[in-house]
Amino acid sequence: MSDQPARLSPGDTAPDFTLPTDTGEEVSLSGLRGRKVIVYFYPAAMTPGCTTQACDFTDSLDSLQGAGYEVIGISPDKPAKLAKFRERDSLTITLAADEDRSVMTAYGAFGEKKLYGKTVQGVIRSTIVVDEDGKVAVAQYNVKATGHVAKLRRDLGLDSAA
Repeated sequence: MSDQPARLSPGDTAPDFTLPTDTGEEVSLSGLRGRKVIVYFYPAAMTPGCTTQACDFTDSLDSLQGAGYEVIGISPDKPAKLAKFRERDSLTITLAADEDRSVMTAYGAFGEKKLYGKTVQGVIRSTIVVDEDGKVAVAQYNVKATGHVAKLRRDLGLDSAA
């Protein structure tokens, strides 16, 4: 697969970005220095898997923030669609729009993937955890929408009993 984007690995410097959010504001990675940031990439707002994942992150947000993590969900949707997504599902995480997919590409979260047996160009469901200094702490690609947040919490040592 020659079109496979370069993936990030732990220790890499996370590419900085500034993206519009569903609230009309902007979010930038550099603006969150000093906090740990979970950046997750998903294909489309309001689809079943992406909804499950966004709701799981929202349900977990208080405890994640309590452990020092911010959560940013990034998709190629327009901010207006993200606003509908937030409203429909009462989401509390930050939703950012990467309409030209440049951030996804920089993070290795856009490229060739298999969809129903065909190779297509698309968003690779991925989660990157960035530490307080802007370095990649965890890089997970081709994650499952369902159960991912619970697994990520275990990977980060945040037991759900906490």
